[in-house]
Order: sequence, then C-alpha cells, then structure tokens
Amino acid sequence: MTVIGIFGPTASGKSAVAEAVAERIPAELVSADAMQVYRDLPILTNQSAYATRLVGIWPLEQEASVGEYAPLAHAAIDEILASGRTPVVVGGTGLYLRAALAELDLPPAPGPGVRERWLELYDEAGAEAAHERLGQIDPAAAAAVHPNDRRRVVRALELAEAGASLAPARGRLWAGETRHPTVTVGLDLPKAVLERRIDERTRAMFEAGVQDEVQRALSGPISTTARKTMGIDEIATLPPDEARVALAARTRRYAAYQRKWMRRVPAIVMVDGDRPVGEIADDIVALARTRERLPRL
Repeated sequence: MTVIGIFGPTASGKSAVAEAVAERIPAELVSADAMQVYRDLPILTNQSAYATRLVGIWPLEQEASVGEYAPLAHAAIDEILASGRTPVVVGGTGLYLRAALAELDLPPAPGPGVRERWLELYDEAGAEAAHERLGQIDPAAAAAVHPNDRRRVVRALELAEAGASLAPARGRLWAGETRHPTVTVGLDLPKAVLERRIDERTRAMFEAGVQDEVQRALSGPISTTARKTMGIDEIATLPPDEARVALAARTRRYAAYQRKWMRRVPAIVMVDGDRPVGEIADDIVALARTRERLPRL
C-alpha cells in the first residue's frame, strides 16, 4: 500500500488538506512536526483537534530528538498499513518528515558528559573559541555553521569527537529509498497569499489566548528543545502587539526557508495550494491512486 506525505510551509493549510484526504479514503494522520510532539502548547504549535498520531506525546520537560521520533513514526505507519488504512504523514519539519518516511542514517548520540563538556567550552571560552576548535577537527562542519549558533556548534563538536560530521549528515538526508511506496506532495502557494495567512493565523493565536499558554508553559520545567518553539521568546518578553508583529515576521522567514527546502525533496509533486481544501485533497487522492490502488470509503 502507498503512504501519502504532505509537506508545506507553515500556514499553507497542510493539516486541513490531510484531514480532507482522510475523509475521502480510509486513512489515519501521522504528524511530522518537531514542536507538535509537545503537550501544553497546542495554540502556539497550531495543533488540530483532528485525531493525529504523534501529537502531544511528550511533556515540555523532555528533550526531543529525531532519533526518538523516528521509531515511533515507523511503528505508527506500519500499524496503520497493517490495518488496511493509508498513513497520511503531514508536517512542516523536513527532517521529521524524512525520518518518518525512510530509514535515516542518524549520527550517534553523545556519550555521557560529552555535551556538557562542549557546552562548557562554548560558554566559558566563547563562541569564537569553540568555533575555532571545530575548525581544527572538522573544517567542513565549521564552514557550514555560524559561530553564534550555539546548539549546532556544540552538536558539530560532539559528532567530530565521535568520528562523524554534521556536514555530510545534511547531504545524506534524502539519500536512500522510503520504507514503503510513498507519494510526497508539496503545497505551493504564492508568497503574498502565504504571508496573509501567516498574519491571520498569528492574530488568531493571540485571540485564542496564546499568551496565557506560554506563561503557563514557562512557569514549570521546560527542555531546551521545547524552549525553542517559535514564538515563545517574543510572547514572553514583548508587549502583545509587538509580540504579534515579531512572531509574524519570524514565521514568514521560516516559511521562506521551508519553501526552499521543499523543492529539494526528490520526486515531490507540487500542487496548487491556493484552492479549496477539498479540491486539493481530491487531487492528492487521485495522484496516489495512479501509483497504487487505494481502498475507498
């Protein structure tokens, strides 16, 4: 049976399209979103009320990683296929999408105390010194990482110490086949339309109470990965109107990155996303049926 992957930039409507697909064929949704794995931030991470696997599975204090996500996604997809239904993998985090659809050659996890040691170097010796050290042991990774990107510099140092490299890991991202026959669709929208949708969604978040949600999240334990959820810093530190403007601007930049990333996905089929949701879903189902016969409702 065929797996359907739906990728698109934030606010492109991919969740609504995936839900419409599931209304047309026996299907279940699987999230491929690095932030929707967390509970307690449903407004900020734009979690749908529609039943979707791997949404809200971890508490905010848990450090998330694609290495922990991948086996959960594989198990969910395999279980859905075994039931005779179609998995619809939907998300905007490219690495998580690929991890769900294929077997990634993931770099090793750091050994005990390794991350702490490199973090200490970065924080005490400074960003430039840590980056210089990276340049000595992995020049290719150093060329690909900005000194001020603390998380990636430290991760690159960890990998170099383990005999791996951050640089080739990016090149291997889309190597190899998917685990099951897969149709991957990208939602393409004009820039102006996407930016309008981002502004509307950001406004709706504030009307729905995202400020209170963020305050509650920050009042308890929260991991470094959850703390990186887009919008937390703006909402926590700025007046509401300024926070809304800043979050919308940051989201537009992220959407531009997603649009560029989407076009690097091998065999992706781009579809016009600036149409009624049902029309887009009909096209995706028809496309999948040309690849392999899908069961009907």
